[in-house]
Amino acid sequence: MKILFATPELAPWMKSGGLGEISWSLPAALHEAGLDVRILAPAYAPLLAAFPDARPVAEFAHTGGNLMPARVLEAKADNGVPLLLVDCPGYYVRAGNAYQDGEGNDFADNHLRFGLLSRIAALLASDASPLRWRPDILHCNDWPCGLAPAYLHFLEGRTAATVMSIHNLAFQGIFQAETLDALGLPAAAFAIDGVEYWSKLSFMKAGLHYAQRITTVSPRYAEEIQAEEFGYGFAGLLRWRKNDLTGILNGIDMRAWDPATDAYLSRRYEFAHLKGKEANKTALRQRLGLAQEPSCPLLGAVSRITHQKGLDLLADIGEELAAMPAQLALLGTGDKRLEAALVALAGRHPERFSVTLGYDEGLAHQIEAGADIFLMPSRFEPCGLNQMYSLRYGTPPVVRATGGLSDTVVDCNEATLADGTANGFAFADATAQALLDAIRRAVAAWHDKTLWRKLQRNGMLVDFGWARAAEAYKGIYASLSKQKKAAGTPRQVRRDRTDSGRVQLPR
Repeated sequence: MKILFATPELAPWMKSGGLGEISWSLPAALHEAGLDVRILAPAYAPLLAAFPDARPVAEFAHTGGNLMPARVLEAKADNGVPLLLVDCPGYYVRAGNAYQDGEGNDFADNHLRFGLLSRIAALLASDASPLRWRPDILHCNDWPCGLAPAYLHFLEGRTAATVMSIHNLAFQGIFQAETLDALGLPAAAFAIDGVEYWSKLSFMKAGLHYAQRITTVSPRYAEEIQAEEFGYGFAGLLRWRKNDLTGILNGIDMRAWDPATDAYLSRRYEFAHLKGKEANKTALRQRLGLAQEPSCPLLGAVSRITHQKGLDLLADIGEELAAMPAQLALLGTGDKRLEAALVALAGRHPERFSVTLGYDEGLAHQIEAGADIFLMPSRFEPCGLNQMYSLRYGTPPVVRATGGLSDTVVDCNEATLADGTANGFAFADATAQALLDAIRRAVAAWHDKTLWRKLQRNGMLVDFGWARAAEAYKGIYASLSKQKKAAGTPRQVRRDRTDSGRVQLPR
């Protein structure tokens, strides 16, 4: 099978979160599983610099609406997966990240930037493609690629079957209704049975409606988004499409995140020789200016500093942590007021707390290795990767029981210790007190070295690689391909009807 994997992010060159890493690792796993997969991504400046020999393979002088002309460049990544880069400097060569400028403001033309990405994805997945290589499946990732299934719906001739993956439903790509013409979509698309969402246009709604299959990044999150709290306005639509919705737990790059080979660490280690972990703790404290206190546990966090990630809860219990005593090494960036509160906390307790604003790949690895306990108090977490990194590095996590955190972290209690599944600590309520109570349980366990060794063993021996997820996606692709061949054309989305026969879709 031939798979075109469309994504707005690609690590390490452009990433704002887990999507970038997933977009690098999952296609590689699919490639290893025997699929002919190619990654389609915008030609951001770092990608152009990384692949100076990328060659033009297609040119689109006009793709519809007000979208800029673009070329497609082909390059070969060192993981063996070909890259197709949408080369449009006017859209993609800018300061900032994939979505925002250096000041944290959304680019005003994001609808055009990702409309072009979606449009070219659709063209390459149809008879209109100028390439000899034609995909059987177009796999779209998050809202920036959500218009691709809609564009395909309105193209004539043979088209690829489509999969829409939700990495975070809170981000939906909602724009004014008048952007429909600029994007080159027909008026018929702007309907409740289409891209319209409360009189606006939603990229995410387009993908959820028009794609043949929908996936999310963990089984628990697939359940959660069908309820109003985490459905963010799409719960009804997702319940309606529940038979086409599958939760597949993400994996991690087991080669990049391996304490036995990690080049960022002061000393490498594995389960049988955990003294190296202590050496990394000493080095991390020295780097961050924290006191070398053997009886004081070091808590770690690598996260966007946002309400979603629950970092406000951490700020609220800072004084209690200092008095426990416990130390904290935090790396991240996000909400400016929350950043300021955490920086002020570190200023009051410089030997206890370190807050590094921004992102540093090496420091992220060093925190995973050097911390005793990792914190992820997210209000919601579609999958999460850091808890899996932490388990692999022998750093039991404290998490809120939500989304992929529930699918990977088993709370330490009498029953789970007895059956050998306990690997961390979970709490239910998104409150500062619940987080504090969970941290206290974790610190008490840390002081029991025999118990702590069991938790580390349970986490470090789990295989969180991508092979399992790749096989699950391979099954979905095969099912879609079979359905398409049987039907002769891409399967149309089912429609529920009222007694009058009029089509009714949830907004």
